Amino acid sequence: MPTDCISYQKSGYFSKLIVDYLDEKPEIQSLYHRFPTLENFEAQINEKSKNFSLENRLVLVEALKNQNQNVTISANTQSNIELLKSENTYTITTGHQLNLFTGPIYFLYKIASTINLCKQLKEKYPQHNFVPVYWMATEDHDFHEINHFHLKDKKIKWTRESSGPVGRLSTEGLNQVFEEFSDAIGIGENAKFLKELFTKSYLEHSNLADATRYLANELFSEEGLVIIDGDDATLKTLFAPYIKEELINQNSYKEVSKTIEHLKAYTVQVNPREINLFYIEDHLRERIIFENNIFKVNNTDIQFSETEILDLVKNSPEKFSPNVILRPLYQEVILPNLAYIGGGGEIAYWLELKSNFECQNVTFPILILRNSFVVATEKQIEKIEKLQITWSELFLTQDELIHQKTKELSVFKIDFTEQKTMLQKQFTALLNIAAQTDKSFMGAVKAQEAKQIKGLENLEKRLLKAEKRVHAEKLERIIHLQNELFPKNSLQERKNNFSEFYSKEIINTIVLLSNPLKTEFKTIKI
Repeated sequence: MPTDCISYQKSGYFSKLIVDYLDEKPEIQSLYHRFPTLENFEAQINEKSKNFSLENRLVLVEALKNQNQNVTISANTQSNIELLKSENTYTITTGHQLNLFTGPIYFLYKIASTINLCKQLKEKYPQHNFVPVYWMATEDHDFHEINHFHLKDKKIKWTRESSGPVGRLSTEGLNQVFEEFSDAIGIGENAKFLKELFTKSYLEHSNLADATRYLANELFSEEGLVIIDGDDATLKTLFAPYIKEELINQNSYKEVSKTIEHLKAYTVQVNPREINLFYIEDHLRERIIFENNIFKVNNTDIQFSETEILDLVKNSPEKFSPNVILRPLYQEVILPNLAYIGGGGEIAYWLELKSNFECQNVTFPILILRNSFVVATEKQIEKIEKLQITWSELFLTQDELIHQKTKELSVFKIDFTEQKTMLQKQFTALLNIAAQTDKSFMGAVKAQEAKQIKGLENLEKRLLKAEKRVHAEKLERIIHLQNELFPKNSLQERKNNFSEFYSKEIINTIVLLSNPLKTEFKTIKI
């Protein structure tokens, strides 16, 4: 295990907004409720206890039991579902799309972060119970984002027509995907397990929501993970008052728009719409828009008067689906939740939402960046040591890494800073002379100085280029190693599927190493 772990802030892989959040910069402190420390959870627990009813707990538990009635869940998960009836039980939640066979490996990092934070909280606050929750994004409709995964540089893709919420999507056609996956994964005990897992998840379930629930349950079967599907008529009933509020008063648009004004120094992750709701059916998920006093479903002939749409909210709330602006509110209304764990992009859009939560009188959760890891084989770690590369250096851009290692490998110093300083001193003296004699001469002196400095810089670049050729073989090995660990100059966790690294121990290792309150990359050795 390397000792030079790099912080998220220094890694170069997070936006300015996330770096400033992690550094608790004063200019964005108004965008979140409490910073993620173990001590801050005491106040969060006290506030949520006053803002979440026993009635909601009972509805939640009944919905979870219904959702899991055809799934074999562990005794720990069953126990956690029952614990949610108790007023001293709270959840820690993460959410993710229904990516095919989990998609990139960070799906596992999210859930592991959530599980381990619950363990930390139980140790700190033993009088309370903490339940890890995975929120399945079953109501999303971006099929192209979830229909593939990468294995050993091969893109395995599910090709089919798709419309409506992806959780309701039939698993038809995934037998061809299985054949392609089976060929790519090869043979061996781990490969055999993964083939069985794919088969039982996707070929023995009729829709993507059930398949994903089975898969996540199997991977984290003993950790007490509770999986929730928000595409649920019973749970939508709890959210109905907020759906009505959105349709009539459109406060989320007003509140989030004001927050975005505060975020001018940053890249805005998402923008609100006047109405942040979709209308959904099995093969339809389209925006609700308000025009000429009529509520219309975009790209359809469906429309409602105000009376008609409010009747629909009352009698069929499952017809309404929150978008990215309102989904977090829905989550916090139906769960006794204390914190949300997500990636950098997710935390960025959550930071836009606090004022809307305050407007709706719903407790805003603590926002926590999920853990990040780099998975490395024993052979790769040996190469790192042999090539005398630090993990901090591997996080550099490839150009920066090669420049730095070339200078280290060179037998002489490739840095003309000293020469530039001496040259500048000489020209300072010449400028003083020019100022005392002929001031018109000063322009010529400055021009000559710039020319000489530029010449030294060009010589430095040529020398560096020459040294790169001298040490080309070793530099090529360094580039190859970085490409293995950071495919396409990006984080491994954003591309590689877990099946590429799978062993019986890896899930336990990820959970064991997770600590979302500690913001630094770690290495998983396989």
